[in-house]
Amino acid sequence: MQRRRFLQSVATLGAASVVHSTVYGNRPAFQPARAPRILLRSSWQVVNIGDVAHTPGVLALIEKHIPQAEVMLWASNDLSDEVAAMEHRRFPKLKIVKGTIGESGKASNPELAAALEWTDFLLHGSGPSLVAYKDVAAFVKHVKKPFGVYGITYSGAEEAQRELLSSAQFVYFRDSVSLAKAKREGITCPIMEFGPDGAFAVDLRNDEAAASFMKANGLERGKFVCCIPRLRNTPYWEIRNKPMTDVDRAKQIRNEEMQEHDHQPLRDAIMAVTKETDLKVLLCPEDRSQMEVGRRLILEKLPDAVRSRIVWRKDFWLTDEALSTYVQSAGLFGLEMHSPIMCIGNGIPALVGRFAEQTSKGFMWSDIGLGDWLFDLDQPGEGGKISSTLLTMLSDKAGTEAKVVGAQQFVHERQAATMGTLRTMLEHV
Repeated sequence: MQRRRFLQSVATLGAASVVHSTVYGNRPAFQPARAPRILLRSSWQVVNIGDVAHTPGVLALIEKHIPQAEVMLWASNDLSDEVAAMEHRRFPKLKIVKGTIGESGKASNPELAAALEWTDFLLHGSGPSLVAYKDVAAFVKHVKKPFGVYGITYSGAEEAQRELLSSAQFVYFRDSVSLAKAKREGITCPIMEFGPDGAFAVDLRNDEAAASFMKANGLERGKFVCCIPRLRNTPYWEIRNKPMTDVDRAKQIRNEEMQEHDHQPLRDAIMAVTKETDLKVLLCPEDRSQMEVGRRLILEKLPDAVRSRIVWRKDFWLTDEALSTYVQSAGLFGLEMHSPIMCIGNGIPALVGRFAEQTSKGFMWSDIGLGDWLFDLDQPGEGGKISSTLLTMLSDKAGTEAKVVGAQQFVHERQAATMGTLRTMLEHV
């Protein structure tokens, strides 16, 4: 689906979403007896700041567009105290439950049982797939309340999952490739549209930590650009300190096979930045493996004269400190997706390098009008375009700002329309 078609659908969806405000005589058409209640199934893992960002992004959207709603987070078991504390700083009233629904329909703990009774609507948050498929399926079977899916990638699924998606009130896909595939494979949910990844709406901040890091490393506002490396397959076996499986070994072989191919364009871009501008380059991570990847595949392979202009972040960080740093940069480039999403959502330009191992999510850059800033490294010659595009992005400030503003406007329109649909659903449960 082309961006123009998305825009044309906004007016229709937006009109449907404001039914609640229609007035008959002196009385509103919709007067809820109490605040609508949403159980947000989100929070997939904490080793990647992009995965962390899904949850506060969707929470911020609900807060903005459906301020009367009450929201409870149904989180995965690995949600850490550190990440929960970060989320509570931004959303101090947020209640969090964990657990599962058993085959008998009984929740695994009293807190989840109470949440299932309390909620009006289950919203599955952004992610690389219908991540919590089993939880959603159990909810539909035993709780028998409506649900929707917000901002996922779809790479194919078995029949049971396709049927579950078809039974949703709505499914929003975060890239048009996923949307087209879902339709081809016979998913028939009544509302299936492009819906931006929830991380576009993240507004977390830790300005104090960012200021301390920048001061310690000689980084000044607007005088550095961020770079994020990435292997083809995230080495979770290393992150989680677990023995490698045969599947892991095959992934590692692929990583080693492609690491030079994928990181040479980033090194070339860094060389160009240090030659043509006075900017520094911050090598930083999106997941816990990338500090070492940046050191090994970028920093140590650059000439000494260039390395003096590089700041290598050796420690992992949380989403709030990362975003407080990104918004003070001149821009970002690399091989990850969610740091660019957070940048564009907060008015900072960002280039995206993608490959097949990342699923189709990277194509959302074309969907939101930033196709010129997307580089498919599986296509010959694409990596070589990063350097010149990055230099133009950094030097053509007016053109860059226009592209960012245009993408933001489109994302905001889709956010308003999709949240309007959710609001309408809540009025009828």
